[in-house]
Amino acid sequence: MKRIITKRIYEDAHANDGYRLLIDRIWPRGVNKDDAALDEWNKTIAPSTDLRKWFDHDDDKFDKFSKKYKTELKDQEEGIKRLNQIREKHQLCLLYGAKNQKSNQAIVLKDYLENN
Repeated sequence: MKRIITKRIYEDAHANDGYRLLIDRIWPRGVNKDDAALDEWNKTIAPSTDLRKWFDHDDDKFDKFSKKYKTELKDQEEGIKRLNQIREKHQLCLLYGAKNQKSNQAIVLKDYLENN
């Protein structure tokens, strides 16, 4: 499997990013869709709206958020399988809009993909 990286959607796209996948349910403010240089915007694999609103990027809730999001990911078997198929050929760049680079859904999804 190829490696997985995480990156804010607000950072410039680079040729070495690999397969660029946005994993937010709502489009990030101020980002032009053409400039995002996405291969895919996958709203389904992103945390549910209720979970996203509950978490609200609160570091104190991150451990609980991680557990709840991983529970949601268990129901995304086909989506996870497809992402792993992409990883067989390409590095996977998980893009997110959150300001917090250490407590976000991309970190959780990366961990889930690497360990399941």
